Formats: sequence, structure tokens, C-alpha cells
Amino acid sequence: MIINSFLDGIRSAGGNVELFYTSELDIKHCNGDMSCWLKHPGECMIKDDMEQLYPLFREEDVIVYGSPVHDSGISAPLKNLIDRTLPLGQPFFEIKDSRTYQPNPERTKTKKVVLIYCCAYWEMDNFDPLLAWIKAYCRSWSNIFAGALLRPHAEALRPMMDMGAPVSYVLQAAQDAGRQLVMQEGMSEETLNIVGRQLLPMEMYIGSINENFKKEMNDSGAK
Repeated sequence: MIINSFLDGIRSAGGNVELFYTSELDIKHCNGDMSCWLKHPGECMIKDDMEQLYPLFREEDVIVYGSPVHDSGISAPLKNLIDRTLPLGQPFFEIKDSRTYQPNPERTKTKKVVLIYCCAYWEMDNFDPLLAWIKAYCRSWSNIFAGALLRPHAEALRPMMDMGAPVSYVLQAAQDAGRQLVMQEGMSEETLNIVGRQLLPMEMYIGSINENFKKEMNDSGAK
């Protein structure tokens, strides 16, 4: 729901969007032989659905990664996709601000990276490992981290909307963030905070989650 609202905001501001689901793509694991750097610079020897994505990674202005949090980090299919972007780089290091990094080759544009993640846990700090990783990723590959739309205790959002609770502001803020990214070239901290705003007290949320799981287990005949 949040990704679609964000993309609607981009479109309403005149931006073009292409949406891909990693679960529907055939993307094999990187074999790590570095042939895309050493033997055939810029070309991956593995032929699969990454071939349709490489031109987009080279040409687009913004890349948006969206997923639920899995074990405090990025989901496996999306991490696999990102691992396969290795051919976009080159095997040279430079020093900038006393740190090593890999400059973008001339064939690849520096781009903004946006993160959209949901987590079932109640607290916002469950996203901290993920944020640390994406910032390091952007720094290493000379891209710009443009911000993150983060939704903790996300399991409550749809049921509360179905019950008519006044929480539609979350999706409106996500749409506003997409519009801001295009028109203002950045998303306001206030808008991003609204996306992650508390929906209900922790105890109420945990009690509801546990009751739902108990019901599901009973209905499925779990022992």
C-alpha cells in the first residue's frame, strides 16, 4: 500500500515509473568470478532477467527498494538483485573524505536511492540495521541516499483502515513524499515521519497480534 501510494505521488508530479517484483523475476546468484570487471567490463555473463534491469540501473535518476524487514535486514530476493548489480561498477578504489569508495563509471549515472520498508515489530529502531546498510551501500557506490519511508507495526495498518480508523494519513504522506521527490528533489523529514507515525499503543498492538496468531493456529489445527 505504501509503495503504490509513493509511486502514485511520483506519477502525479510527472515522473515515469517502472515497477518490478523480485518474486516474479528469474535472477540467479552472483558467482563472484569478477568477469564483469576483469574480462568483460560492464557485462554479466549470467543471462537471466537482470539483462532487462541493467539499462534501467544505468540510466534512471532514482532507484526505489521496497520490502518487508526480514531478520532485521533486507529480504533475500532483493539482496540477491542488488548483489547482481556488480557489473555497474568497476574494480578501482578512490579516496574521498578519508574513506575508500568505488566511483561510478562513465556509463552509469549517479542516482538517488529511496528505501520503503515495513516491519511487524512495534518500534522504529528495528530499521536501524537496514538504514546503516543502505547508507554504506550508497556511500561505497557513489550514490545518494535520498531518504526512507519506514512503517513499523505495519500489520495494524490495513485492519485499522478496514475498520474506518483515521489512519489514511499514512498513505497520503507516502504519496506526498513521492511528489516531493520529483518537484522538490527531496522528501521532507516531516512527511517521512508521518509515514512512520504511531498508530496505536504498543500493548494494544501486541495483544491484537498475539490473538490473531492464536486464532490462525487454532483454525489450522496446529498442535
